[in-house]
Amino acid sequence: MDERDETSVGVYVHVPFCERVCPYCDFAVLATRSLAPANEAQYVDALLAELGQRCGAFAGRSLASLYLGGGTPSLLQPESIARLVQAVRARFPAQGPVEITLEMNPGTLDRERLPGFRAAGVGRVSVGVQSFDDQTLKRLGRAHRADEARRTLRAAREAGFEAVCLDLLFAAPGQDLDDFSRDLDEAVAFAPEHVSAYELTLEGETPFAKAGRERLALPGEDTGVAMLELAERRLTDAGYERYELSNYARPGCQAVHNRRYWERRPVLGLGMGAVSSDPRDASAPYGRRRTNPRQLSQYLAQLQAGSPADLALSECLEAATARGEAAFLALREARGLAAAAFAREFGAPPRGFWAEAIDTLVGRGLLEEGPGGDLRLTREGRLLADSVFQYFV
Repeated sequence: MDERDETSVGVYVHVPFCERVCPYCDFAVLATRSLAPANEAQYVDALLAELGQRCGAFAGRSLASLYLGGGTPSLLQPESIARLVQAVRARFPAQGPVEITLEMNPGTLDRERLPGFRAAGVGRVSVGVQSFDDQTLKRLGRAHRADEARRTLRAAREAGFEAVCLDLLFAAPGQDLDDFSRDLDEAVAFAPEHVSAYELTLEGETPFAKAGRERLALPGEDTGVAMLELAERRLTDAGYERYELSNYARPGCQAVHNRRYWERRPVLGLGMGAVSSDPRDASAPYGRRRTNPRQLSQYLAQLQAGSPADLALSECLEAATARGEAAFLALREARGLAAAAFAREFGAPPRGFWAEAIDTLVGRGLLEEGPGGDLRLTREGRLLADSVFQYFV
């Protein structure tokens, strides 16, 4: 846990449109085969209007990162991306380099727009590969196939982005350890700057969650653990550092924006369903979190009425909530929870709040405690991270 630099801000822009909604996705997204120019313009105008309404809460802060996520923000025209980049930069003048990331799914249309995205100021693309196996992609309900992912990764490299990143999903329906091993081999062969490897989870009311593990033929728990360990071993051997539970990067290529969430730094979220957080809101000693409506019609209506899009969805964090989040978010990172920084923020080190839990977790070999009270997950703790985190919330 770092001493947080609260003079900077990260901006997240949510673009909810997707060619297809994946059956495991619990994000605020909308299916659209093609994004009509009028609908695109309406949504981009709404984002810019919200930026104008909301930027005052983060006034005086310099821009550290801009992340365009979704959904599939690469469905937007490069001209729309350029408008958004320019507007955010104008509201928050930068004091140094700014990481600008665009999420994209493999596809012909998206590939054709890559040079335009680069010209618009995007320096980093995150490609939702998920798997290089067509059968796995089909079972996941993905709209693309493996060859499209390969072509997209090559095209992204040719377009001259500073960083090409890819996402892999493991423990998918019907997937075995050999399947995932081949995915890792292909991922490493493309030499991306950053790799995210996530285990499939059954979220909320998604079609996958309703179907259940048995009907989906998901790999067993032991296989999931073996896949997680294989990812760490293979990616580490290839020169990537695991700096967070699911994220690996080449030296100097860690995700600036993503780390803002784990370090609880200020983030302004724009768009349908986007979340903003500010640990040092003047009216909330332990921070405030604001969440925009997840329905597009409601989001647009509030903006058109000239009212803040998140007026009724504001949460002032209680001390216990903030402490718990500070603990488990820091434990997600490989460097763990720094006891001295935690004590400066909350008045006591972690042991002052969770002594019994820490003793239990250390005794079970899930947590290691340094001489100054710093905490880190052990290898076994990483495999059971969600269970560990429950002790702190």
